[in-house]
Amino acid sequence: MTAPIRLLGLDFATTDLAETASRLLARPPDAPFGYVVTPNADHLVRLHADPGLAAIYADAWLRLLDSRVVAGLAYLRGLPVPPVVPGSDLCAHLLARLRGQRVTIIGLAPTFLPRLVERYGLATPAHHDPPMHFDHDPAAFAATVQFALRHPARFTFLAVGSPRQERLAAAIATTGTARGIGLCVGASLEFLTGARRRAPMWMQRLGLEWLHRLAGDPSRLARRYLVDSPAIIPLLLRERAGRDGGSLSTDDSGNTASTSRPSRPIKLPR
Repeated sequence: MTAPIRLLGLDFATTDLAETASRLLARPPDAPFGYVVTPNADHLVRLHADPGLAAIYADAWLRLLDSRVVAGLAYLRGLPVPPVVPGSDLCAHLLARLRGQRVTIIGLAPTFLPRLVERYGLATPAHHDPPMHFDHDPAAFAATVQFALRHPARFTFLAVGSPRQERLAAAIATTGTARGIGLCVGASLEFLTGARRRAPMWMQRLGLEWLHRLAGDPSRLARRYLVDSPAIIPLLLRERAGRDGGSLSTDDSGNTASTSRPSRPIKLPR
């Protein structure tokens, strides 16, 4: 397996969408619980300011870059660029291969669950939609962890938004008894059921999906996209400055690999 690409303190997988899905499907269903995170610009800015959250992302079984904006900015700064694997695309790719199987879903309003089941031919999922701000209610948070433990599945979709879903995934993993894979997928299931409308493909390819989402929900997303997320630019500038002298990272097998230059020619993500 190709050594991960390190960017902004995280080791990102180097597999594309199809390769990533194959890797997830090949993992034994009874393997110890591992979770997958899909950081975008907003996530990366937030975890830079929160060491505890950064540790949760670092402990993930797999880290996938979910931002063409971050990839493009990294490319322009001459930084190594991990493949972009959008969480929504990964969910659709996996669900299409899980026909007839049972999954566990935490999040997603019950109204939209039948659409998901019908569209992908799933067995009736184990479903729990925790109350808003459940991460600030110890009892509600513990109940959500217990639901995941009582309903083990090959894939558990954690769709309660960041950073709640990542903290929930880490808490499930910490129990030491859970099995399968937890996918921290945010609003991905809402896009797949039509609860929210995803950006047209041309906007996705140009890295403008954030603009489509902002136009659709400006009151909720204006601060995220116009105030918080632009902080990714100075973070990438500092990353470039820090790499000018070269640095080393260690891959999953213990081999040391240089991160001062990409391991293969950089291609601007599509």
